[in-house]
Amino acid sequence: MKSIRRKAATAAALAVVAVGGTLAATSPAAAATPTAYNGACGKGYDVIRATPIRSTSQTTIPATTFVTYSSTAGKVCAVTVRTSPGARVFMEVTLDTWPYSSGEARDSGSYTSYAGPVYKDAPDDGQCLTWSGSIDIYYNSDNGLCT
Repeated sequence: MKSIRRKAATAAALAVVAVGGTLAATSPAAAATPTAYNGACGKGYDVIRATPIRSTSQTTIPATTFVTYSSTAGKVCAVTVRTSPGARVFMEVTLDTWPYSSGEARDSGSYTSYAGPVYKDAPDDGQCLTWSGSIDIYYNSDNGLCT
């Protein structure tokens, strides 16, 4: 399939996900965690997945990694948002494609409220997204949203 058609098909597939297609079987972002998406990816980016980062006891959610998509830009964005902003702490967010990558998008450092945003082009046919987030010693990752 030509690159332009593949990108259009990918954008259409992710648009279906963003309006409830594939995601209908998963928990909505608002129900997944008390952490709210902060809009860091910019206007036109809608949350398509949220991955909570839980404490060792699994009872506290210190942060959530949000994956967003903009059909206008044809890009996917990820940001790890802290549940309660406070003193600087190590935070990280990564976004990549699988099974092959054109290079991981990553942001890490000592932050008070969030890490990111990081951006990637929408995945090509046959690719999936993979993302992760960290805060302090806690980490979580996920993958999916395949085209």
